[in-house]
Amino acid sequence: MTSYLERFAQRHPQVADVVLAVALCACMVFGAEISTTDAPAPANPWPARVLALVCGAAVLKARSHPRTVLVVTAAAAAVLTARGHLPSPLLLAPVMAALYWLAALTDSKTTSRYGYLTMAALVATSLSGAPLGDDFMLRSLGTVLWLLLPLAFGGMSRFRRAYLESVTARAAHAERTREEEARLRVAEERMRIARELHDAVAHHMAVAHAQAGTAAHLAPTQPEQAQKILTELVGTTTSALLELRATVGVLRQANGSDSDSLEPAPGLDRLPDLVAACASAGLTVTVSTDGAAHLLSPAVDLTAYRIIQEALTNAAKHASDRAAQVRLSYDRARLRIAVTNEGAPVASAVPGGGYGLMGMRERAASVGGTLRAGPRPEGGFEVTATLPLQPQAQAETLADRPEEAR
Repeated sequence: MTSYLERFAQRHPQVADVVLAVALCACMVFGAEISTTDAPAPANPWPARVLALVCGAAVLKARSHPRTVLVVTAAAAAVLTARGHLPSPLLLAPVMAALYWLAALTDSKTTSRYGYLTMAALVATSLSGAPLGDDFMLRSLGTVLWLLLPLAFGGMSRFRRAYLESVTARAAHAERTREEEARLRVAEERMRIARELHDAVAHHMAVAHAQAGTAAHLAPTQPEQAQKILTELVGTTTSALLELRATVGVLRQANGSDSDSLEPAPGLDRLPDLVAACASAGLTVTVSTDGAAHLLSPAVDLTAYRIIQEALTNAAKHASDRAAQVRLSYDRARLRIAVTNEGAPVASAVPGGGYGLMGMRERAASVGGTLRAGPRPEGGFEVTATLPLQPQAQAETLADRPEEAR
């Protein structure tokens, strides 16, 4: 029943206020008739009835003007108690309702100031309006206790409302945070797939383009050599199709787990095949290793391979001397990769680079490494990357590091 009344009051606040005002007016009228042997009720009831109507009308504005309503109802109650009426809960009902709305709608400081002044005024008028007798405790302590009750309930209502608002705000914030995290995860996954597509397709297509051009050039004069290159071209396109199919397979997976990396993921163990593919495209690659090779985590191994692959792809497309050097340097904690070209600077050396350089930087950052790419003072182009042997959590995202995208 209580919950039904609360829902009704929430849906129809004006109707609820009218009903409350009528009830409080009736309570004040009946309260003015209460008397004791020591304090008989005044003979003329009309002042009490008029003031009851005034209080009932005032209570209708309690939601919007709680201070004003309290002053009006407290003044009316003070007049009646000064005339000798007993300060019963019925007589003080409009004041109690006004105190409740004051405590529920205003801050604690305002509630305390107005509440204590009201109590003092009504106790003073109640004691002055009748001779001291057996009802002294009722007029003093009883008045204070009855007026403290709505202040307590109103404060509880204010705290409950503030708590519910904070819970709602936290839930909304959590929902926004989940949505933002989901968008970030989608963006990260799209970037990862874009890197895989670029690294796989761009490299194989660049090599295939060079092989096809070389075979077309040699076909009239050296058909056997052209046939050999065409055979290698078949292998290059087959590798491209396999990696493309693996990447598309990631997009088709429905579980959305973080473990949906390309299978099998290429690593430095496939570096000889990469060098051979570049050689068939006319790019001579020299590989050297400093220090004892360490076992790399799958993520770092894939990152190292993709960085070398992209650097050699750029060299195959832009290097003028058709030669590149790859140097791998191992120490106890890191792998350093340097891919250099002795010829003219590549086109990617233009400030800002392209998607290839951006993807290499993102790959290095994703495992906690760094990458630099640019022209060398002595000529040519150099890509250097420093990678940890085990991937490290990034301290900041690429969005917080705009310099990484340049």
